[in-house]
Amino acid sequence: MSDQVAHFIGGVPVAEGATFATYDPVTGRPVRRVHEADRTVVDAAVAAARAALPAWAALPPAERAAWMRRLADAIEERFEDLVAAEIADTGKSITQTRTLDIPRGAANFRAFAEIAAQRPEQAFHLPEVLSYTVRRPLGVVAVIVPWNLPFLLATWKIGPALAAGNTVVVKPSEHTPGSVAVLAEIAASIGLPPGVLNVVHGFGPGSAGQFLVEHPGVDAVTFTGESRTGSTIMKAVADRVKPISFELGGKNAGLIFADADLDAAVEGSARSVFTNGGQVCLCTERLYVERPVFEEFTARLAERARRLTFGRPADENTTMMPMISAEHRDKVLSYYELAKNEGAEIRAGGGVPRFGDDRDGGYYVEPTVLTGLPRDSRVNREEIFGPVCHITPFDTEAEAVELANDSEYGLAATVWTSALSRAHRVAQSLEAGLVWVNTWYLRDLRTPFGGVKLSGIGREGGTHSLDFYSEPTTITIKLEPGHE
Repeated sequence: MSDQVAHFIGGVPVAEGATFATYDPVTGRPVRRVHEADRTVVDAAVAAARAALPAWAALPPAERAAWMRRLADAIEERFEDLVAAEIADTGKSITQTRTLDIPRGAANFRAFAEIAAQRPEQAFHLPEVLSYTVRRPLGVVAVIVPWNLPFLLATWKIGPALAAGNTVVVKPSEHTPGSVAVLAEIAASIGLPPGVLNVVHGFGPGSAGQFLVEHPGVDAVTFTGESRTGSTIMKAVADRVKPISFELGGKNAGLIFADADLDAAVEGSARSVFTNGGQVCLCTERLYVERPVFEEFTARLAERARRLTFGRPADENTTMMPMISAEHRDKVLSYYELAKNEGAEIRAGGGVPRFGDDRDGGYYVEPTVLTGLPRDSRVNREEIFGPVCHITPFDTEAEAVELANDSEYGLAATVWTSALSRAHRVAQSLEAGLVWVNTWYLRDLRTPFGGVKLSGIGREGGTHSLDFYSEPTTITIKLEPGHE
């Protein structure tokens, strides 16, 4: 894609508004200029979506599903362009981008195409009454996606919204506009009806994000990101009582019992703590380890952290990526400093790597393993969103569950044990929307995805997504008794 990123409205690029810079997290250098949407641009995008809505909503589900499959095919044809755009914005490794981010985008469209096309309706039959339900799209949906998995999470929302008959206006993060901009080009290239998919760029407060969620022509808002931002959006849409779906922050817990396969627990926990530089809402920041294996597990995880590789994105051996921005790097480093001030023992990391090349201008931090802090320390209470965890010992199953649940968040958790009964018992006791046993980030796209407490409202995935993106209408018909 070019060095200039435009909006995409009504099927065509729109290069309007002042521009702002995005930066390469690997070097800190500017990457491209992006047009920022003002109210006029957002008005145009919403108007285009509203104009396209009647015809798109009227299509049979099978025809909308066919469009989703064409999008998936075209994503695979533009695969390397999407990989390049994602890496330029995020600095993540080419291995992760090629095996997770872009393939999942295509899979999201295919999965929701199948689910929507095959979804049955409900009917209830009594002797004199027939009641059945039909579902109608919500209308124009504002899709606001974060910077950590920009393409994966955008398609995770766009796919079911379109499959259910809605039209969308997407606002990517100001840090990561590239891959969604390529998706808009792909949509135009396959002839997706103009206005069905629109993209506007900008920031949150006082910019495209605020203008979009407050717009009277927007019928619903779906958002993934920080809990504080979710709260702000909720207040903004309260007067109009717009439907909302939020997947928010997490301070996720992992429980490692002494009977666990320790090799698997160490490797699995390393993935759940350090994947994507810890910049995944599902990452584990709090680990609780049964005392008999606490020291061994901690030493092995710390060693695993020290072996992570700070290569360049194009190096297939790279296993550690930078933080998304200088601001976020400084936030993570502030928690490293806070941990020291609170008396933590730093088992690995705790600082900034030095390379002696242009990466020293990038946004890197060391993967970090901490111990020794009390449960009420800020490091153990607040979401850091970086490659860091704190490890605490426990003595009983009940204590482990109580420690894991002692959080304002409730998105995900992991349990490592070889005891089947304990696995079921503990998993059902954890206050989290998702619990993985002896694994992490293993997903069936049909299952519900979302959190409790400050981690979100609603569920995405399979029919749960389609339930959000459509409204049921119950139709009841009085049946006349038969006559001879």
